[in-house]
Amino acid sequence: MSQKEETSKKKTKEEEEEEKLPPDVRARRETYDWIQSLMTALIVCVCIFIFLIRVIDVNGSSMNPTLYNGDKMLVSDVLYKPKAGDVVVFKSDSYDPNKALVKRIIATGGQEINIDFSTGTVYIDGEPIEEDYIAELTTTKLDFIGPKTVPEGCVFVMGDNRNKSTDSRKSEIGMVDERMIIGRVYCVIFPLEELGIVK
Repeated sequence: MSQKEETSKKKTKEEEEEEKLPPDVRARRETYDWIQSLMTALIVCVCIFIFLIRVIDVNGSSMNPTLYNGDKMLVSDVLYKPKAGDVVVFKSDSYDPNKALVKRIIATGGQEINIDFSTGTVYIDGEPIEEDYIAELTTTKLDFIGPKTVPEGCVFVMGDNRNKSTDSRKSEIGMVDERMIIGRVYCVIFPLEELGIVK
């Protein structure tokens, strides 16, 4: 007799024994199996949220119209390499060590950024960039004096609500060290009417 046939017979015997059990015992076993499966799934979800993904709330209006105050975002830094256009959450010890900030990366290490505040145009390496995500043109200077070259390992960030955002134009924040980035914002999960991918 082959091993496959023995396994098949063994399964059949187990099924027969299961069928012989009283209905209440079978129901308890099924309930236990369901609870065990749910607990395993819950543990996996908790591990994912602890080690891979974070849920962070938006605080303020500096990222309007992309993100709004109170939005809950899914943020992750797994295999993440910062690039221009990404919306990220980061810490700035010189600005507020207890607060996580959310802004958009405008330039990365080695790139030159300049801003013409009279026209609201942002230039990267001498070329104007298209910004279809901003609330209004960039006319608020803060402490920015350009052009500036972003150091390697750093990024230059600004809020999409340009004239109501404290960001890399402010000397207390300045160029953000990539090591201070908590992660990229991938999507909004709440409120439901705002549910969607963040671009």
